[in-house]
Amino acid sequence: MSVFRPYAYFCPMHRFRSRSVLFVAASYLVLSALPLLPALFGRTLADPALLAAATLCSWIAVWAVFKRPAWFHLLLLPAFLMLPAEIYLQVYFGQSISVHHLGIIAETSPGEALEFLGNRIWLLAAALVLALAWFGLAWRAAWRTHALDWRGPSRAITLVLTGICLGLWLVGGSPMSPSAAAAKKSGTLPSWTRVSVNEKVLARSWPYGIVLNAASYRKERRYLAQLSARSAQFRFGAQQASQRDAPQVVVMVLGESSRADRWSLNGYERHTNPLLEKETNLVSLTDMITPVSATRLSVPVILSRKPATQSLRAGFSETSFISAYREAGFKTFWLSNQMSFGEFDTPVSVFAKEADVTRFFNLGGFTNRSDLDDVLLAPLQAAIADPAPKKLIVLHTLGNHWNYSHRYPQEFDRWKPSLFGVYKPAYTSLKLKPEINNSYDNSILYTDWLLSQVIGVLKTGPALASMMYVADHGQTLYDGSCKLAFHGHNTQFEFHVPALVWYSDAYQAAFAGKVAELRQHRAAPLSTENMFHSLLDLADIRYAGEKLDRSVFSDRLARHVRYVDSYGWTDYDDATLKGDCREVIGRKKPLQREK
Repeated sequence: MSVFRPYAYFCPMHRFRSRSVLFVAASYLVLSALPLLPALFGRTLADPALLAAATLCSWIAVWAVFKRPAWFHLLLLPAFLMLPAEIYLQVYFGQSISVHHLGIIAETSPGEALEFLGNRIWLLAAALVLALAWFGLAWRAAWRTHALDWRGPSRAITLVLTGICLGLWLVGGSPMSPSAAAAKKSGTLPSWTRVSVNEKVLARSWPYGIVLNAASYRKERRYLAQLSARSAQFRFGAQQASQRDAPQVVVMVLGESSRADRWSLNGYERHTNPLLEKETNLVSLTDMITPVSATRLSVPVILSRKPATQSLRAGFSETSFISAYREAGFKTFWLSNQMSFGEFDTPVSVFAKEADVTRFFNLGGFTNRSDLDDVLLAPLQAAIADPAPKKLIVLHTLGNHWNYSHRYPQEFDRWKPSLFGVYKPAYTSLKLKPEINNSYDNSILYTDWLLSQVIGVLKTGPALASMMYVADHGQTLYDGSCKLAFHGHNTQFEFHVPALVWYSDAYQAAFAGKVAELRQHRAAPLSTENMFHSLLDLADIRYAGEKLDRSVFSDRLARHVRYVDSYGWTDYDDATLKGDCREVIGRKKPLQREK
């Protein structure tokens, strides 16, 4: 019986005389090479040396533990099953399978998959059949040969080293170990136990990176469940005060990375809102600010009663307006073109899971190619067609998130030169300032089209219909002599966001008083803290502890301190704007941040 030795791969070909050995080795090599697919499409491969090292170490460890491929081949079944999805994501989106994609796969029904993929479902089905056939043939070949068995001292030494490294990683380095995190925080772990492992690169490796992604997905699901359990008993006691028997549709659109001064609705010289400008039943709320220029922190303030000054703190004890609408008899939908899992997405996903129907459509992430926001239009129409008489539909868009030129199709590439079609531009270069700004304005032009499409769909129904839109934060774009770009800064460009309300003729007839107050308050100083209260008042939903002095639909609307995160909690309305960046600097000492 032949004995497998790792160094034998570098020896003459007599080690591979067996067809079975050749087939098994080639199969594993091809499977491991999947992360190299981007290079075939001319894309730069990130950390290729680390990726190769992670892949090799994974194979050596597994081979040492199980001794022969026939005994660990079943572990590769998930990789073969995921193979068509990996190729699909690489070809169409330039991405590998991530925790987010595993979430979509796990939570999407066959009907939804068929609806989303269309004719491509048959291509994926054929690829899956071929992958399973390949898996079976490789397994058969592995059983036929013992030439790849690993015996002898080298295996024993490798097992010992693997055990030591794995143990140190789990105790001192793994992000999947809560006890390790607590021990590190308390300082009880010695520094030598903290094995440095690049988990992101390891997760990208094939085929065993799937295991790490699956573990991270399970961790995210457990974390979401824990957060949901904290607020499971919370109730608003919400009821609709009027129009209880009338069909009603409320659409809430969450925008992304949009700044108010780039909307022609608010006076911008370029006509970035040519379609919305034609809507007579539309009110732009011109003085809306967000307290934080980061999605994961700003969106919870929009969705719930979480105070701005607590936005940096994780979690919140209450549920969102979605649960309040459910209590009031509305069927609720969360349709998202953003991500569902991950460090930056979980705080939003917690609230999204409150909806009766929760669906995520983004396969391409933020900075890479992804579906445009019009992917939400068909699900929106399906939600409106749902037999439930009352519906709340939340659309979470990618909006104007970088890369701006990826947010719109070519027909919206109006202002040039732009970055449309430019692969991996040096977006931190001031030389690209015109292209960056033109691309950004083009993305807002597309947002204008999208919102007009949503309004068009709402106009076709007999129900009391309304739509609210607000962006989570804005962008700084090398304005004037400012050398800052994108978000995460404390500039007016990032705090001042667009917001608007549209209502149908039927809604105006039913709630004439609310419409009158809305129009009266179009220029009122508002913050995203007003959104929760306004959205419930829009549908005339009453609840315990309501604050009508925060609703743009109420004659009780009152001004409140609008805090923004700028060197502490700064009163936005008692601040100066420094330089071309318009950095928000408080006249008084800011309040200390709560974390």
